[in-house]
Amino acid sequence: MSRTNPRVVAPREGLLADDAASRTKRVRVLAKLLDNSIGIPGTGWKIGFDPIVGLIPGIGDLIGAVLSGYIILEAARAEVPGYTLARMLVNVGIDTLLGAVPAVGDVFDAAWKSNTKNVALLERHLSGDKATLARDRRNSLGMISLAVIVLMLILGAGLVLGIAVARLLWSLGTR
Repeated sequence: MSRTNPRVVAPREGLLADDAASRTKRVRVLAKLLDNSIGIPGTGWKIGFDPIVGLIPGIGDLIGAVLSGYIILEAARAEVPGYTLARMLVNVGIDTLLGAVPAVGDVFDAAWKSNTKNVALLERHLSGDKATLARDRRNSLGMISLAVIVLMLILGAGLVLGIAVARLLWSLGTR
């Protein structure tokens, strides 16, 4: 709001502006921070803070999912179609679910760059490439269906694995 007239809202400037360029810059910076901000010496690989935060037992992957959710929120504010938002949610869901698996999940979390993929989806929408958007719309129903099935299988496998580990720990503790 303006100080002289409380009914007039002053436009935001710089990084906090609501235009497409500022929105893209914000999400690109966040994606780089989460996915590609730290170079591994001697290799061409980069990791970000998402796999590092994911090392915190219990809540690390949830913190990463919340930070990744900001990119999806900005995409929703940019009026990205529902099928693209669904693909973004699937990317973050896969990252969160598989990243929660001890040891193997941390390696997967470093390799699966869900935030970078989501920024690419947002940029494709903002560029307005109609042919690509039409092709994506046709392929999206099958992709979403497949992703839901895969997520259910992952969730079921995680549940079975969790029960097996709990039984193993219980049997070791009661000897």
